[in-house]
Amino acid sequence: MNPEELGQLKELIEFLKQNEIGEFSLERGDLKVNVKFGSEQSSSSAVDLASLARLMAMQQPSAAQPASPAVQHVAPQVHASAAAPAVVEDENAGLHIVKSPIVGTFYESPSPGANAFVKIGDQVENGQVLCIVEAMKLMNEIESDAAGEVVKRLVQNGQPVEYGQPLFALKAR
Repeated sequence: MNPEELGQLKELIEFLKQNEIGEFSLERGDLKVNVKFGSEQSSSSAVDLASLARLMAMQQPSAAQPASPAVQHVAPQVHASAAAPAVVEDENAGLHIVKSPIVGTFYESPSPGANAFVKIGDQVENGQVLCIVEAMKLMNEIESDAAGEVVKRLVQNGQPVEYGQPLFALKAR
């Protein structure tokens, strides 16, 4: 699933929440999607994201992709996003910001207890893995899109991240 499709998935879920739609069901062939919001639902089980992602892929035949490996390499987005806090942008003026290309959970290392991919002060190259963003049980390696020194990590390990959210600030070379 590409970043645009994940963004569309997020928009659908946000639309349902904003319009206080308590339940949404859709059946298409052998695919059945049920979304329920309420106090009896836990946030992790409220939406069957994998089913919804398959549905979105079926609706966009031109975006069909081959089976995904357990780890995907995802290029970060460079353009500004409305989801990014303005305060972070001001604090990091003159720095290169690496943003999350997908919605998911930020992890600084390949596994619990392992060393972080990068630390503050590390020199990184274009294409070097900076972190992982887990989305729908897939570990997506987020690579640097510029060479430079890591001056800030803008999210905490295990924190949920949004599409376009700043992850790292680099002092570009």
